[in-house]
Amino acid sequence: MSIATAAAPDSVAPSRDGDGTDESVVAVQRPPSGVAARPLVLSSPHSGAVYRAEFLRQSRLDPVSLRRSEDCFVDRLFGTAPRLGATMVRALFPRAYVDPNREPYELDPAMFRDTLPAFANTRSLRVLGGLGTIARVVADGAEIYREKLSFADAEARIAECYRPYHAALAEAIARAEQQHGVALLLDCHSMPSMAAPGERDGGRGRPDIVLGDRFGMSCAPAVIETVERVLRDMGYRVGRNDPYAGGYITHHYGRPRRGRHALQIEINRALYMDEVRLEPNEGFERLRADLDRLVTELAALSARDLRSE
Repeated sequence: MSIATAAAPDSVAPSRDGDGTDESVVAVQRPPSGVAARPLVLSSPHSGAVYRAEFLRQSRLDPVSLRRSEDCFVDRLFGTAPRLGATMVRALFPRAYVDPNREPYELDPAMFRDTLPAFANTRSLRVLGGLGTIARVVADGAEIYREKLSFADAEARIAECYRPYHAALAEAIARAEQQHGVALLLDCHSMPSMAAPGERDGGRGRPDIVLGDRFGMSCAPAVIETVERVLRDMGYRVGRNDPYAGGYITHHYGRPRRGRHALQIEINRALYMDEVRLEPNEGFERLRADLDRLVTELAALSARDLRSE
C-alpha cells in the first residue's frame, strides 16, 4: 500500500498489558502508599525539557529560544498533586520536538522533503500558524529548522514520544474509571502574560487563569464552576474559553456523558516566572500552594457532582 493512501494508525489506545510506560519520554506519578487514589488525573504535555542532540543539530535556534515554547515549570507547580490523591502524567520531551496536544498527524507539507500521506491533516488552523504536531516555529514565531524534514522523522517522533504519552494518559484515565466509575482530567498549561500582536487578544494583558471546557462540551458544569470559584476566592482573575477553549487533549478525552470530564487550565506566566530569564520568580511558591488547594477541591468532587446535565 502506498504512503499516500495508507489509513491513519490508531493514536491513543491505552495499553492493557500492565503499565507499559516508556519512562524515557513520559513520567507517571501516582499517589504514594497510604494515600487514597482519587478520580483526578493531571496532564502536563508541554513542560518537557529533555532536548535530544539530533533535534538541536536540526534546529537553527539556540536552546534558550527553543525553550520559549515550553510551559516552563508547570509540572513543578502541580508536582505535589499525587500526594493529594491525583495521578499526574507529564511529558519529558519538549513541545517544540513533538506536540501531544495536537492530532497525531497535524503536519505542514512545506516542512517536509517528501509527500505527506493522505490521512495527514495539513489544513488545520494550528498547522497554518506553524504549530502542528511537529511545529515549524517556536512561540515567538521564529523558524525552528535549518532544512526540510523527512516524513520518516515525523513518524519516528510520533511513535517514540506522542504515542507513549497518550497511552500513559489513556491508561491513567481508564484506571480512574475502573476504580471510581468516573474520571476527571485537568490539562495543565501556561500562557504568556501578553498576547502576541497577531493573536485575537493581541497587545492586551491576559487574565491570571483561563479555563477551557470547549464551551461546555468537555466536562460537567460542576467542574469548571468549582475551579472558577476556588480560584476567584483566592483572588485570581479568571476567564473562560477565551482565548483558549481547550486543545486536542481536552476535546479528545472529554466525554462527560460517559463519565469522563476534561478541563484545560492556562496559567499566566507572570504569576510565577521571569518570562525572559525562564526562571521561577517570587510568586512561584504562593501559586504552587494555591494550586494544591485547587487540586484538593477537585479531588473531593463526587460521582454525583460529575454527573453531566
